[in-house]
Amino acid sequence: MTEQQRKELEAIETQEWIASLDYVLAEGGTDRVRSLLQDLQQYAYQNGVRMPFSANTPYINSIPAGSQPPFPGSRTLERRIKSLVRWNAMAMVVRANRKEEGIGGHISTYASAATIYEIAFNHFFKGRGEDGFSGDQIFFQGHAAPGIYARAFLEGRISEAELHNFRRELADGGGLSSYPHPWLMPGFWEFPTVSMGLGPIMAIYQARFNRYLEDRGLKEDQDTKVWAFLGDGETDEPETLGAISLAARAKLNNLIFVINANLQRLDGPVRGNGNIIQELERNFRGAGWNVIKVIWGSDWDPLLEKDTDGVLVRRMGEVTDGERQKYSIESGDYIRNHFFGSDDRLLKLVEQYSDERLRRLRMGGHDPEKIYTAYKMAVESEDAPTVIIARTIKGYGLGEAGEGKNITHSQKKLNEDELKEFRTRFNIPISDEDVSEAPFFKPEADSPEMVYLQQRRKSLGGYVPTRKTEVPQLKVPERALFDEFRAGTDDREVSTTMAFVRMLTKLLKDKDVGKYIVPIVPDEARTFGMEALFRQVGIYSHVGQLYDPVDSASLLYYKEAKNGQILEEGITEAGSMSSFIAAGTSYATHGIPMIPFFIFYSMFGLQRIGDLVWAAADMQARGFLIGGTAGRTTLAGEGLQHQDGNSHLLAYPVPNLVTYDPSYAYEIAV
Repeated sequence: MTEQQRKELEAIETQEWIASLDYVLAEGGTDRVRSLLQDLQQYAYQNGVRMPFSANTPYINSIPAGSQPPFPGSRTLERRIKSLVRWNAMAMVVRANRKEEGIGGHISTYASAATIYEIAFNHFFKGRGEDGFSGDQIFFQGHAAPGIYARAFLEGRISEAELHNFRRELADGGGLSSYPHPWLMPGFWEFPTVSMGLGPIMAIYQARFNRYLEDRGLKEDQDTKVWAFLGDGETDEPETLGAISLAARAKLNNLIFVINANLQRLDGPVRGNGNIIQELERNFRGAGWNVIKVIWGSDWDPLLEKDTDGVLVRRMGEVTDGERQKYSIESGDYIRNHFFGSDDRLLKLVEQYSDERLRRLRMGGHDPEKIYTAYKMAVESEDAPTVIIARTIKGYGLGEAGEGKNITHSQKKLNEDELKEFRTRFNIPISDEDVSEAPFFKPEADSPEMVYLQQRRKSLGGYVPTRKTEVPQLKVPERALFDEFRAGTDDREVSTTMAFVRMLTKLLKDKDVGKYIVPIVPDEARTFGMEALFRQVGIYSHVGQLYDPVDSASLLYYKEAKNGQILEEGITEAGSMSSFIAAGTSYATHGIPMIPFFIFYSMFGLQRIGDLVWAAADMQARGFLIGGTAGRTTLAGEGLQHQDGNSHLLAYPVPNLVTYDPSYAYEIAV
């Protein structure tokens, strides 16, 4: 058999297999195809065929065009609202930097993510409801804050004076904080998401804590979601991806990550020589998440439909992110020659396309129908958290002022010509005479856009973000509960750690506050003599205990329970602190004033997780950080890494962190 004959035979075999698969798909559906492929893979393995492992799917959208549901809203009105938000977000930053040189701000992040946010605002974000404690919890990407302010301005929640004073909170008329800061805007922002990486890890533990409240019967399941919006560059932060396996283990289908993959960070490409979307897909699929890629807009669907031999899909996957970034700023002729020109079959696919049409082929993150479809699938996930990775262009709409360019993250100003281009592109009704001032624009309250905007939020339960902190107070335990600690122990020596554990045990049994206490330990409960609590109140696990523990015959066995009260986090101070934040802010998030006790080796506290401690302070979290074996009089054998003599110095700058160093049991009781 000649080489040519062999290739022809293999092509026929491939077509026969594909035809068979099409039949099974039509008759048995996707579940039957999945089962059949698994059986084939197992049979091949048993016969010595070793398949290369890959956690990746092809570099195309996860949801086929034929599976898209009808779009439920008005595309025209939503595009109009989105354009107004874009303009006002840009104008806010431009005006602020004209008023005060170097004050900063970010235009390009929201410009790339506008569609991602607007679809969620109009169709998915559940408001906080009449009681202020229902609805979704949303961790907004910090650099996108101008867009969230601009939308709140259209909603009537932020005044024009406040927009004028962006990043100037103390100016006359009030101002707006640079990023989401509940401390500075307590009725608006819920969660601080700067420094980068804090939002994702806090969102994971927030979603898990929501389940904790439900499983313990402290709150009803209201089918709400926790959303975390982040950039692809932010995923380099260890906190961003460090806890994603927990979300999968805990089956947190109430958690949705949305990654704005504009391929750029401040200095340049996120992965110029690689592919960040495929890298993230591997990480999340490997951890057990549901991954939805939204890479290509609807303009690409006809081309993919004609790609019967897979040459276009193959080309899509082999290009580096550095090349993709360049395509976003080049002409249609360049795209034809450098992307499609690699294969004659690709050139034939686009032979009827003009250069202008090629240049305007949209990315998936800028396509409302693609984003809506992804969100709909995410909120319907039944057994796993979901990550949506949406391909966008950084600085989308800025044109020559920075669209897709490496400088765009630092872009703070637009000149008159650039403002005119932006205005014309998004059809903002501002005259040539006025455009140089970058004025804010807000339609009349009875305009179709404003009526639609208000109706959508009303139907979803109200505005977001918003924060309410007026909640019922818990009854303080009777003083008699602490009598034994004030009385002293005569000649018997008792460590402060032992006294604290005894006191915590009594508090957990208190009829008024006991059920609201949340003990949190990073795999150190036995070190602190807390193992008796394992059996008394149980270790929380959403699935309960599916095994017979090795120490089940002992009195103090390791007891996991669905209604368990202890959060045993494993060896993660960052995860433990994130649980502390979720519990300590439950009064504002859920209207339930929980009392967290985070018990840790003091040397592994503020030194390790200082940024999260500041986030807790920003959110005005309430609870107790218990640094055990503090001081340099204990643990000498462990070396200086365990001997703490400086935690209080790190705690003092945090304005609402009250530091205390008790030496006796009665001082703990005080």
